[in-house]
Amino acid sequence: VQLQASGGGLVQAGGSLRLSCAASGRMFERYVMAWFRQAPGKEREFVGGISRSYTTTYADSVKGRFTISRDNDKKAVYLQMNSLKPEDTAVYYCAADWAILSTQPTSTTSQYDYWGQGTLVTVSS
Repeated sequence: VQLQASGGGLVQAGGSLRLSCAASGRMFERYVMAWFRQAPGKEREFVGGISRSYTTTYADSVKGRFTISRDNDKKAVYLQMNSLKPEDTAVYYCAADWAILSTQPTSTTSQYDYWGQGTLVTVSS
């Protein structure tokens, strides 16, 4: 599968953005999907993910502010980001894991077989 992330941009603190990740290929519904981010000079970190059965999990730093959803018909996963903070500034990546139904998204980068190219989110104070 190939992944294409989009929707990044410049937003003021407290604002919102919605990122999209479009997938090409077959059987999108068979993938666990996740979002990661990488700020300048920092390691890539897990933002959250969504399982094949639509269970979501989030990093503590974004819980209550970010929401992940998926639309299998459109082969897409979304990251709705509200109440953005300057520390949310990063390049955001989507990732996919070909997995069995019970698999849950985790923060382990090696779980994911496919990665998108990233989209930059900048939050100004």
